[in-house]
Amino acid sequence: MKLFVTIALIGILTAGSGFAHDFTQGSIYLDHPMIEEAPPNAPVLGGYLSIQNMGDTDDRLVAIESSAAEKVEIHRSTVTDGIARMQPMKEGLVIPAGETVWLDNGMHAMFVQPVERYRAGDEVPATLVFEKAGRIDVTFKVEERSTGSGAAHEGHGQ
Repeated sequence: MKLFVTIALIGILTAGSGFAHDFTQGSIYLDHPMIEEAPPNAPVLGGYLSIQNMGDTDDRLVAIESSAAEKVEIHRSTVTDGIARMQPMKEGLVIPAGETVWLDNGMHAMFVQPVERYRAGDEVPATLVFEKAGRIDVTFKVEERSTGSGAAHEGHGQ
């Protein structure tokens, strides 16, 4: 009976760790970095997460680095005269003190020329570089493409 209880407790304690997918350094909290699975030979992958600045001063995400792609850019989607465009945010992205910024379909990490095809369940290492918080190593989990999401990426990179 003790063995059963021990095994059950280990299962309960480790089950939650599979769902916990966040990273913290200093006043920066990163939640659920993910990439949607893309078709074979996709020239780009969109990376998404939320960034919370729990500090008293603004910080800035200045770069994202990863050996999983030729380069990674911070992008913003805009619509002008009914035409959608994605533009690199060369100045980086300000994370205001006490606020959360979501990198979703509007703003996102763009993994350009991935080195391989990533499938649901894969993990993609990256480093987010902040002006004040410094370098934070993260893992983007690749998830199945959900219906209707990622539409902003169709045709991007072509």
